Amino acid sequence: MTHLVLVRHGQTDWNLESRIQGSSDIPLNETGRRQARDAGSLLAGESWDAIVSSPLSRAFETAEIIAAEVGISAVLTDSALRERAYGAAEGLTGLEVDERFPAGAHVPGRESREEVVARVRPALVRIAEERPGQSVLVVSHGGVIGSLVRDVTRQVWPERGALIPNGSAHRFRYQDGAIGLVDFNGRPWAEPRRGAGARV
Repeated sequence: MTHLVLVRHGQTDWNLESRIQGSSDIPLNETGRRQARDAGSLLAGESWDAIVSSPLSRAFETAEIIAAEVGISAVLTDSALRERAYGAAEGLTGLEVDERFPAGAHVPGRESREEVVARVRPALVRIAEERPGQSVLVVSHGGVIGSLVRDVTRQVWPERGALIPNGSAHRFRYQDGAIGLVDFNGRPWAEPRRGAGARV
């Protein structure tokens, strides 16, 4: 079994302004750097074998800061871990998106969650299979982590209203060809009974 801990990058100015970033390469702000240090400090109590990051600068800098905290010398990158592309919605706030693209309207260039999973899942499987029995930190993005959580829980969100905060860590395991959720931002995950849970 390989342990995969997915960490969302620290805050950027666009996060602060509630703007959709997607594939736009927006850097961390000072709050984001502090969040990365805090995440690294929490994770430093465990043993880690590698850290792999999205190539977008907000994720890569987060990974570098965490790597220094946990004692890993080099950050690897994998382009498949980049954020979900939002196309024409990038740079807009949620309100602006609703005004320009009413519910159900096509947003040019936006990846579906299924498309995100189709590129992220094989990358995570590859990372896990290259490091059997190891513990790997993966620094990525809210859209990526959310899409993967929905996929592995069969569209059951761990907790109604739960968010994926900047700097948060979410634990998965890879075993026998399958990726499973272990905990969501520190809250243990258990498969709900049939009919229970918040479907998303």
